[in-house]
Amino acid sequence: MEKQEEGALYSTPSPPPSPSSSRFKRVCVFCGSSPGKKATYQLAAIQLGHLLGYPQDTDAQRGGYGTLEELLEVITWAQLGIHDKPVGLLNVDGYYNSLLSFVDKAVDEGFIMPTARHIVVSAPTPQELLSKLEDYVPIHDGSGLKLSWEMEQIGLTPKSDISR
Repeated sequence: MEKQEEGALYSTPSPPPSPSSSRFKRVCVFCGSSPGKKATYQLAAIQLGHLLGYPQDTDAQRGGYGTLEELLEVITWAQLGIHDKPVGLLNVDGYYNSLLSFVDKAVDEGFIMPTARHIVVSAPTPQELLSKLEDYVPIHDGSGLKLSWEMEQIGLTPKSDISR
């Protein structure tokens, strides 16, 4: 089914495929309080939910400042070694192009390590994003703080002086 919005033609997502045999046990999706101005954002989020095996009535929305803060926090956790998972951006209609350019500029200027840039994976379609996330291999260059987050949390190592 096709719809017309703001002069652009787009298609509603096809019925969800059966969930793939993904290596992911958990996926965190940040949602915001506003759907944005383009229906393509919401449709892509729904399609991603379908690919991940969520029910057909799953709805997700793009976020604002709070979502951006949470996104950067999870990237920071990967940089610090708290986790070694990729952070995926579903870059529908180039929504994240400016953010990705900003991060690339920070790498070029020496504020972000290239290995930390590698944490962020982006793609314009849910299928391509999931493929890139599946292929992700963390790169450790020794520039992180080497926190043993899980061990510290269960009390198997001395706590650091970092307040939480």
